[in-house]
Amino acid sequence: MSLFHTRLIILLGLVVTLGSCKKEEPAPEDENELITTVRLKFTENGTTTTQTFEWKDLDGDGGAAPTISAISLRPSRTYKLEVEFLNESVSPAESINSEILEEADEHLVVVTPSASSLFTYTATDKDSRSLPIGLAGTLVTGTASTGTIKVQLRHQPPVNGQPVKNGTVTPGSDDANVTFPLTLVP
Repeated sequence: MSLFHTRLIILLGLVVTLGSCKKEEPAPEDENELITTVRLKFTENGTTTTQTFEWKDLDGDGGAAPTISAISLRPSRTYKLEVEFLNESVSPAESINSEILEEADEHLVVVTPSASSLFTYTATDKDSRSLPIGLAGTLVTGTASTGTIKVQLRHQPPVNGQPVKNGTVTPGSDDANVTFPLTLVP
């Protein structure tokens, strides 16, 4: 066999070998949840009465404006707060909370006042690394005033197989970011 034929056979062998290598499929993107409703349930310590407030946008971004409950709480009180996220674009409505709890190491609920003197919020639920989840917590109100309460559901999936959730709002993206008007009245 000539040198040309030998080189041609080697070249063809390389082409077949390299061409048959299995390409890795890209990792599926971990998409954000579809959330149409955010429900806040406040129960004042020492009582069994629960007040429920909702932010609801059934048609999603761009359509009709969301409906937003005005929250009215008592000043200088401690409340148990439960946050519920729903997808009501399907029937029956789908609670997103079960998925948040299943993927607790990748989710964080952040509850923020504006002005900062309105309240403090402390999450009472924890993930497997003892970082807050935030679906349940304690909210302590300040003195009589008005402002807003922002509720964010942060989606913080691992990057390159490494966890990024660190208990702060910074990593990840918003699955939900809604603001309610808040009044603290005696």
